[in-house]
Amino acid sequence: MPELPEVETVKNILKTKVLGKEITDVIVSYPNITAHPSVIEFQKKIKSQTICDIQRRGKWLLFILNDDVLLSHLRMEGKYNLKNKNEPRTKHEHVSFLFSDGTELRYHDTRKFGRMYLYSKDEVMHVEPLLSLGLEPWDENLTESYLKEKLSKKAIPIKTALLDQTIITGIGNIYDDEILFLSHIHPRTKSNALSKKQLHTIIEMTRFVLQKAIEQGGTTIRSFEASEGVHGRFQHELSIHGQSECPICHKPVVKEFIGGRGTYYCKYCQKKTYK
Repeated sequence: MPELPEVETVKNILKTKVLGKEITDVIVSYPNITAHPSVIEFQKKIKSQTICDIQRRGKWLLFILNDDVLLSHLRMEGKYNLKNKNEPRTKHEHVSFLFSDGTELRYHDTRKFGRMYLYSKDEVMHVEPLLSLGLEPWDENLTESYLKEKLSKKAIPIKTALLDQTIITGIGNIYDDEILFLSHIHPRTKSNALSKKQLHTIIEMTRFVLQKAIEQGGTTIRSFEASEGVHGRFQHELSIHGQSECPICHKPVVKEFIGGRGTYYCKYCQKKTYK
């Protein structure tokens, strides 16, 4: 699933291709993807609006229009491609935004897990799915005190807590493993057992890992490719996720499931903290 760096990469690519384009029509061939409002209302409201900007909140793309904001979550395999209107649509291109210049932005999703919402600018931040999202990794309010308060009553593994989008938004499974490895923290450590120093390290490593991944165009994983041949180079920079040997002690990397997610760690370099 695309995580924050991949969504940021898609955002940056799309900004070079579709800003300023006027939407003349929308073709929806799989209605479940447009979760709100109804398909008819979705098509009616979005017509004649221009894409003024594209932003990101967590793992959500925000297409800023004249009056409304289009939210798009790529889920497992969603991707966008800009094509000429004369190119035949494929069976997996489920939503097509037609522009006045004869081009189309097509949403391609093999598994059909992606979702779109259309809200007015006034309400978009006050309703789900954005309402309950936690702080962005670079938010100045993301401090060890903030994390300490959020995690104080959570006895769940820190691996699981970092995937909770209501605490820090944007972290997914791959980067979760990388963050904890660089923080020298065992993924099964209970969240409420971490010291403020350890929480400070997690914040620093979160910002370090995600920024580095953004600079490398994200990570190309089996089900994700940013757009039109743009591949993430961060896959070559991964320290622990998907590795067989620890880059520090050269002992075998452990892979097990924590909270239902495949997790990689080094039991020698990542010691468990007890409370």
